[in-house]
Amino acid sequence: MNESDSVGAMQHHRRELASYAARHFLWSVSEDGKVGTITLNRPDRKNPLTFDSYAELRDLFRALVYASDIRVVVVTGAGGNFCSGGDVHEIIGPLTRMDMAGLLAFTRMTGDLVKAMRHCPQPVIAAVDGVCAGAGAMIALAADMRLATEAARTAFLFVRVGLAGADMGACSLLPRVIGQGRASELLYTGRSMSAQEGLAWGFFNALHSPDSLQQEASALAARLAAGPTFAHGITKTLLHQEWNMGLDEAIEAEAQAQAICMQTADFRRAYEAFVAKLPPAFQGD
Repeated sequence: MNESDSVGAMQHHRRELASYAARHFLWSVSEDGKVGTITLNRPDRKNPLTFDSYAELRDLFRALVYASDIRVVVVTGAGGNFCSGGDVHEIIGPLTRMDMAGLLAFTRMTGDLVKAMRHCPQPVIAAVDGVCAGAGAMIALAADMRLATEAARTAFLFVRVGLAGADMGACSLLPRVIGQGRASELLYTGRSMSAQEGLAWGFFNALHSPDSLQQEASALAARLAAGPTFAHGITKTLLHQEWNMGLDEAIEAEAQAQAICMQTADFRRAYEAFVAKLPPAFQGD
């Protein structure tokens, strides 16, 4: 495939994603085409995941790497709950009958969902109401920001089904968000973290009423989508990569990243808008 073929393939991929028809959850795009919303949609069961929905979520987040028209992603759940984790009958039961090769393939796939969320350049906002448990808690944790209601109950409940708290990157991500001691408590006990605890501990960025949660998540997504989205992608990349850097390496990485951003049209637009005493109109290039 030559360069023009590659560019054409990427453009086609973007068009497909904008009109993507999800099979195992709902996918919608805002009228301006900048914000994509994933709605886990099995409200009668509190939106549990299945083997197929795990895989489709992973594939969608992988595809978002090439979807530069989608600038922000919101993940939410239908019917007053976020996600109850893996479906007991469709996942937990079959796992008890799998051999080691099948089990490892499954656990790697679930981890790949978190990696895909962290590696897509778009900021991801989780809008959490009601039950947010197990793999659902991990999806919320893998998001860049989390909004919730007072009814949100977040539980990393793996220990309650006889498993380690080490699942889908929990032992890496959770201590970085709420601290080692608090993360240890939640992962050892499997108890629910209340919305107020989540807010005080920095897990949630803000709490809103159930009636306004989606509106607030959409408003935050719109603000981010109106910003310098190429630069947002750089910020997300460095927030992820600097976990494994010393301070000197981090400062050098940020020097290089900022020099790249200083070559963008958005950087020039911001300066020209400042001179003209106007708000900048960022285009993401």
